Amino acid sequence: MEHVIAKPGLYGRLPGALYWALAGLMVLAGLHLWLNGGMPPAGPWWQQQDIASLQFYYASLPRMVMALLAGAALGLSGSVLQQLSGNRLVSPMTLGISSGAWLGVVLAAVVLPDNPSLSSGWPALLGAMLALGLVLLLAGPRGLNGLPLVLAGMAVNLLLGGMATMLVLLHDQYASNLFVWGAGDLVQIDWQWAQWLWPRLLPVVLLLWLAPRPLAMLSLGVAAARGRGLALGTILLLLLAALWLSAVTVTAVGLIGFIGLLAPNLARLLGARRPLAQLACSAFLGAACLLGSDCLALAIGRWTGSSLPSGAVTALLGGPLLLWLVRRSMNAAQHTAMLQIPGSQRQWRKRNYLLLLGTLLGLCWLSIALAPGPDGWQWQWPDALLWSLRWPRSLVALSAGAGLALAGVLLQRLLRNPLASPDLLGLSAGSTLCMLLVAACLGRSLLQDGILFALLGALLVLVALLGLGRRHQYAPGMMALSGIALAAMLDAMLQTVLAKGTPDSLAVLAWLSGSSYRVTPAQALSLGLAMLLLAVLALACQRVLTLLGLGDGLAQGRGLHLAAARLGLLLLVALLTAAVTAVLGPVAFLGLLAPHMASMLGARQAARQLLVAALLGAALLLLADWLGRVLIYPRQLPLGMLASVLCGCYFLLLLGWQRLRRGGGQ
Repeated sequence: MEHVIAKPGLYGRLPGALYWALAGLMVLAGLHLWLNGGMPPAGPWWQQQDIASLQFYYASLPRMVMALLAGAALGLSGSVLQQLSGNRLVSPMTLGISSGAWLGVVLAAVVLPDNPSLSSGWPALLGAMLALGLVLLLAGPRGLNGLPLVLAGMAVNLLLGGMATMLVLLHDQYASNLFVWGAGDLVQIDWQWAQWLWPRLLPVVLLLWLAPRPLAMLSLGVAAARGRGLALGTILLLLLAALWLSAVTVTAVGLIGFIGLLAPNLARLLGARRPLAQLACSAFLGAACLLGSDCLALAIGRWTGSSLPSGAVTALLGGPLLLWLVRRSMNAAQHTAMLQIPGSQRQWRKRNYLLLLGTLLGLCWLSIALAPGPDGWQWQWPDALLWSLRWPRSLVALSAGAGLALAGVLLQRLLRNPLASPDLLGLSAGSTLCMLLVAACLGRSLLQDGILFALLGALLVLVALLGLGRRHQYAPGMMALSGIALAAMLDAMLQTVLAKGTPDSLAVLAWLSGSSYRVTPAQALSLGLAMLLLAVLALACQRVLTLLGLGDGLAQGRGLHLAAARLGLLLLVALLTAAVTAVLGPVAFLGLLAPHMASMLGARQAARQLLVAALLGAALLLLADWLGRVLIYPRQLPLGMLASVLCGCYFLLLLGWQRLRRGGGQ
């Protein structure tokens, strides 16, 4: 015992994993150089003038150095954040820091396109601080070491990422070069960015000397650490250092996710327990992980003949990692006790239907008759040309909003999960990803046979979610994070398409933003009829939904065949999601918002909630379509992106409401 006490508790002996990481780094470095053009030519570099030598010294070698620097910075940042919060699921990506930094970079590029502050790292740092402040405000001090912090961070990540994408779409003349930034590409043509990055990382190396003692004290708990003299300023300094590491990395190489999540967890799995050992191993393992991902990207590029951004590879590998960590580190009780549907004492009255229908008709008239023009705002019935342009998109907005709301109600009641919606569970992501892959591999149009491929993608995601959620009884946290991980992988594929810089990049981005201005009358009528038929089927399932809400045992005792009922309802949800996605593109958060609003208004019975949610969803998406047409006239905002941002803000307010309800605001 005396020997144990006498050993240094802060630094200790570095684990053997660190030496294995060093050996792996050397092997990966050689493989990386070989994949990226070959090994160094013989002779001093200043005497080499051929193409192969220039390729090695000004492209291959800088790219390897950038992978090492960026990976080490992200791994170190993730380790500091995890040790500060005591949460193994925390990283710059899961806290929304990366998306916040990217939003800061995009804003700087749009507002000050010729200002050198874009490449200073400060816009990215301010965006990262905004994201982290929002997450901490939502989670509260009691949620730092649990799933609410991660859920709030992932919601902020999706919301800020969507806002950055909207800015890129609106200001493509200033921000088109940020497509590569969003994809997280490590391609280098000289030593400029390497020389920019390493001095900004150098001061943070002091973390390896200053951080172990505060982190060791924090491992005992915040109260115990404060009792032993740990100052709040020290914690804030460490937090700022972690934010700076993420911000300068995003500024240099763009969005690269999951490295900050993977490296610290690997360090612990390989035996790093003390603070210094975790920091050092996380830095080396982060460098090794990013270098390995870049090796895989280079290998795929050599095989396919086209470049693949490293950020896409890390996202495709990191999504399953997030699911594995959630399943490994959280039990079913932790997954379930996180969010509840807002309660309401209101009782639904029949006259409320008249109010809803009147509001919907008023929005229809507003969408058709009121719009700005060359001579200012005009309130009149449109002429034949404007009528032919406006009625299809209004009908699509009504149909899509109602369909997504119905899908949200069905999923929430079927899984007894208040976080269930087509986008948060990844159904929209699966439909979109399947359509994109078919379009890319077969050379087909996105809309050609789109409904079939969208349905296939949604069904595949449903099968995966049911398999993953069975262990945790389809708990809210597990299902939500599973969908969010799928959404992250979809975003990686999207950024890969955009980073190619083809003329179709903006068209693909517009479709993925949920654009209605390219919808034809035939598509509008088809979607309207499909939604009407599926809505009738959904209302016919009200008894099944009521029985499922009472519990499996009671439902089975009343004669309900559980397997057949679940399969039929899931197929109906997949059809609703696929039909909307095939015509309009993905729309986030609306399937979550409409059922909650219906419940808060007093519509808690199955049939009533289905009908009220459908009317609310149609009204919300129609309002978003009208706002997208008039806010920045003569340009337009995609209604899907605008609705996603508005509904995403509601989702964040819902998390804040939960914190206040549990006393987090005291």
